[in-house]
Amino acid sequence: MPVIILETKDFTSPLFLVRTWAVLSSCTTFSLVSSLEHVELNNGTLCQDPNPFRIFCMFTWCFYFTLTLLIHILSVIQFHNLIPVSWKNLTVTVALSGALMSLSASILFPWIVMDHHNASPRSVAASVVSCLTFLAYSSESYILRTQAQEQRGYMGSMPGLLKIFQLWGGCQMIVLLVQVVCVLPSSEHNWQLWVTSITYAICVLTCFATVVVILGDCAGRCLLPFDKCMTGFNLTGVLFYMLATVICFTDILHLREKGRNPGKGVQLVIMETVVASVTLLAYTVDFAFSIKLLCHRGHT
Repeated sequence: MPVIILETKDFTSPLFLVRTWAVLSSCTTFSLVSSLEHVELNNGTLCQDPNPFRIFCMFTWCFYFTLTLLIHILSVIQFHNLIPVSWKNLTVTVALSGALMSLSASILFPWIVMDHHNASPRSVAASVVSCLTFLAYSSESYILRTQAQEQRGYMGSMPGLLKIFQLWGGCQMIVLLVQVVCVLPSSEHNWQLWVTSITYAICVLTCFATVVVILGDCAGRCLLPFDKCMTGFNLTGVLFYMLATVICFTDILHLREKGRNPGKGVQLVIMETVVASVTLLAYTVDFAFSIKLLCHRGHT
């Protein structure tokens, strides 16, 4: 099979340029942070305990750099038709999730991970380039979502965007929960820890399974009606995140009554509460879309 390369005009298209921008900026970001970690390790200032936020930031930059580079190469050589996935849904999913995850990394790295008392030019440059990575993925998302519905697929619609947002929220909650466990004594969050862990795990797994089914174009081959399954998943997410939000508010009041330093436990629990509330809103709106779709199909 001959290799088909894009035409010359395609190399100057906005989509090609923003993907190149995303690849270069994400590669530059994790390279700067990796060199920063190497310098800190040589100076003996790097903490031996793993920081969940640092791991999350490095995973985000490396993972989306790899995905975007593969998509970029397959787009150039026009081999994406040989991949057994929905290409239009895959590109939109990577762009939208990359924008959300890069936004989180761009906030967490300079706010929590970076040493404010001994900030180096490399760490400042990494923070700036991470923000550029977020802008690159945001620009790609805008370009893909402004295409026709046939070109951008289901994940480019509002329900698809909400599912990406739910998956992003679940990932943030897991990272925040791990950090809360590291900061607070285990005796203070025993049953709450188990309840929230199970809640986030179930929601992330169901949302991830939904996205995989959509990317694989397997909705028509499911044993149960896929739209009804999504409605059930959304209702489960609404109920579980309502429970998680109540637990988070309870933890905030409990920590404030004990007079704990807000720079440690309370700050993390407030972040967890905000993300849980926003994710709950996403599940609620998606559940409303699912009910509307079921009612529309029931009348036809």
